[in-house]
Amino acid sequence: MIWLSLKSVAPYKNDVINAFKGANYVWVIISLIISMFSHFLRAYRWNYLLNPLGHKVGLLNSNCYVFVCYFANYGIPRMGEISRCTLAAKYDKVPFEVALGTVITERIVDTLVFVVISVLTLFLQFSNLIGMANKYIFDPAAEKFNDLSQNPVKLTIIIAIVVILVGGFLFFRKRMANLFKGKFGNIIKGFGEGIGSVRKMEKPFMFVLLSFLIWASYFYSLYFCFLALKGTEGLGQSEALTLLLFGTFAVIFSPGGLGVYPVIFQAILVSTYAIDEVSAFALPWLSWGSQFVLLVVLGVISLIVLPIINRNKDVVS
Repeated sequence: MIWLSLKSVAPYKNDVINAFKGANYVWVIISLIISMFSHFLRAYRWNYLLNPLGHKVGLLNSNCYVFVCYFANYGIPRMGEISRCTLAAKYDKVPFEVALGTVITERIVDTLVFVVISVLTLFLQFSNLIGMANKYIFDPAAEKFNDLSQNPVKLTIIIAIVVILVGGFLFFRKRMANLFKGKFGNIIKGFGEGIGSVRKMEKPFMFVLLSFLIWASYFYSLYFCFLALKGTEGLGQSEALTLLLFGTFAVIFSPGGLGVYPVIFQAILVSTYAIDEVSAFALPWLSWGSQFVLLVVLGVISLIVLPIINRNKDVVS
């Protein structure tokens, strides 16, 4: 994906270099400050789920866990959540399965907020989004469906696979139920307790407010990057909503959005908003690249700092 992104601007190599040289990095710094604020809010919000379960994570530790989480996600998808919960279990005695349950709850709430953003984006950018949907989703899907309908062998294979999967699930469901007993059952119980923490929350309104503030920070972190380049400074908040929407999908489908993020941005900026190739290439790499550097630096620093600030605890040798 990175190669595809670079290949598309190979003829404009000098223009790309000049675009990065001429960028206003004051706006990029502002973008990074807002991004750091979003990470702080995420770390602060976590205790709203942990407190009802009798656990509390110090704010400095919590911030370090979040930075390590994002850093780890660049290597292996979703490894960040595992790392975050492992560190909380080590330094703050939060049971791993309980911590993981609260993190999953966070993700569920974030998904709900993301759905709200998606609906808002659809409302504000309907004509642009329906054009992209037809071009990249519906038309290719219709073509594939027509291909399957004309190829009974492929269709039969797909139906057979679905039948085997359903049959396998029905056959092994009793054995799967037995897994929820004993030690594994206790893990599932703790996991469920973490997810259920949202019901015991003392200030649910604050939790929801913090969730929207986190996403607002993501939004403005991206929006201020528009102002760093002459080719994109004319883009507005509606365009930022669209790019935030698809940028989130990119982060979901690849480690930290690596490779996919710039390719998706380029395609949307060029085909939908008529941005020139150079600016369409420079913007996502400026936005994503600055975030990448920030989180790698903060993640490594956090891994070094955590044993130091927790040196008086018995878990640290």
